[in-house]
Amino acid sequence: MTIPKEVKSIIQDLQKAGFEAYIVGGCVRDFLLDKEPKDWDVATNAKPEEIQKVFPDSFYENNFLTVTARTGSKKPELAEIEITTYRLDAKYSDKRHPDEVKYAKKLEDDLSRRDFTVNAFAMDLNKKIIDLYDGQKDLKNKIIKTVGDAEERFNEDALRMLRAVRFATTLGFTIEKNTTDAIKKNCIWLEAISQERIRDEFVKIIMADNAAKGIELLRELGLLKYIVPELLDNYGIQQNKHHIYDCYMHAVKSLEYTAKKKFNMYVRLAALFHDIAKPRVKNGEGEEATFYNHEIVGAKVTFQILNRLKFSKKDIEKITKLVRYHLFYYNVDEVGEASVRRLVKNAGPENMEDLLKVRMADRIGSGVPKAEPYKLRHLKYLIDKVSQDPISAKMLKINGNDLMSVLGIKPGPKIGQILDILLGYVLDDPKKNTKEFLEKEVLKLGELSDKELQKMAEKSKEEKSEVVSKQDEMTKQKYWVT
Repeated sequence: MTIPKEVKSIIQDLQKAGFEAYIVGGCVRDFLLDKEPKDWDVATNAKPEEIQKVFPDSFYENNFLTVTARTGSKKPELAEIEITTYRLDAKYSDKRHPDEVKYAKKLEDDLSRRDFTVNAFAMDLNKKIIDLYDGQKDLKNKIIKTVGDAEERFNEDALRMLRAVRFATTLGFTIEKNTTDAIKKNCIWLEAISQERIRDEFVKIIMADNAAKGIELLRELGLLKYIVPELLDNYGIQQNKHHIYDCYMHAVKSLEYTAKKKFNMYVRLAALFHDIAKPRVKNGEGEEATFYNHEIVGAKVTFQILNRLKFSKKDIEKITKLVRYHLFYYNVDEVGEASVRRLVKNAGPENMEDLLKVRMADRIGSGVPKAEPYKLRHLKYLIDKVSQDPISAKMLKINGNDLMSVLGIKPGPKIGQILDILLGYVLDDPKKNTKEFLEKEVLKLGELSDKELQKMAEKSKEEKSEVVSKQDEMTKQKYWVT
C-alpha cells in the first residue's frame, strides 16, 4: 500500500507551514489491513483558521474543528480531505455530541478520545504507526475494543455501540467481553440517538458480507429492540411444514442469501422484512399453522419501520412493494399471461427483477436447497415476454390518419393492409421506420389494386408471425425453458 500523492501533499504543506500533521483513524486501519481506504483523514495542531490559510480552496462549516480541503483529484475518495485540529471532547449531555470541543496540543490527547483501538492509529509519511492502545494487536486478533473504559466511551456517544457492531460485522471481528458487557448494560441509551444516524449504521450492517451475523449480534447485545423491535417479535415464532426455521431465523437466513449474492439494499431489506407480520396474523400451531394476508400486513409494518428510520420516500415505496407482492402464486400451465401482466402492473416493471430475487431469498431462507427452480425461470420468461413491446403497426412512425391524409381516402380495409405492408418493411430494416420514408411508400402502395395489396399484406403477416415466434424462442432460451 502507498500513501496517495494528494494526502502526502496535504501533510507536506502543513509541515512547511510549521505544523504537525498525521494520517489518522479508520484509513490507517484499512491501510494496515491492506484495504483501499474509502476516505482519508488528517489531524494537525494547526487551528481551523490556520489550516484555511494553508489551503485557500477549503471550507469550514462545522463545530468540530474540521476543515475540508479540495485537492482537485479525479478520484472521489481523494477529491476532498478532512483536516481536523487536535481536540479534546468535554462532557456529552445528549449521549451523542460533546457539550464543548477544546483544542488539544498533543496528538496523544487527540487519539485518547477515539472510540475503538483499531481506529486510534496515526501514521506519518514514512508509514511509521503511532499506536498507543495496542490497536495493531487487536487488528491481528480481530477484536473490537474501546479506547479506555467502555462504559465511559458509550456514555459519551451511544452511537458507538452500534458502530461496534458495524465494525465487527464489516471486518469479520469479534467484540471483546468488557465492550460487550458495556453495550448490554447501556443499550437503552440508543434511544437518545437520532433515527437518521441509526439508519445509516443499520444500512452499513445490512450491506456487509456478514449481514446475517450483524443482525444476530444486534439481537444478542440487546440493540435490535431499539432499531427494529418488530423483527425481534418474530423470534421463537414457529412456522408450518413449509419452513424449517422460526420466523426470525427465516428472515436472517433470507438476508444471508442476499448478502452472499451481493444483492442491493432494496432486496436485502425486503428479504429481512418480507415475513415480519407473521406473528400478528398467525392462526393455529404446528405444521398446519396459517399466516393469511401476512404480506399485506407486512407491507404496512415495513412502511412504518422505514418511515420511522427516516428512509427516503422512494426507498420506502420500493421496499414496501417488494414485501407486499413477494407471495405471488405461480405454477407453469396454471397461471396465464393475464395474471403475470397484473403482477407486473401492481409491483411495477422496474421492480420485477428485485421481486424475483426476494422470492429466491425466501426459498433459501425456508431451508430448500435450490433458489431458482424451473417454475421460477419460467415465470422470468413470461415476465420478459409480457413486458416486451408487442410487434404491431403501432410501432410505426405513421398511423391510419396519416395514410388517409396522404391518400385522400376514407377508413376501410385498405388502411390496415397498407400498415401491415409497411410493418413488414420496418421489420426487415428498422432504419426505414421514418415518417418521410413511410409516406413515400404509402403513395406507391396507394396506386396498387386491392388484390395486389391483399397479397402483399398477407405475406407481411406471415413474416410478422415468424418474427414473433423467433423472438419468443430467443426469450425461452434466455431462461432455459421450453
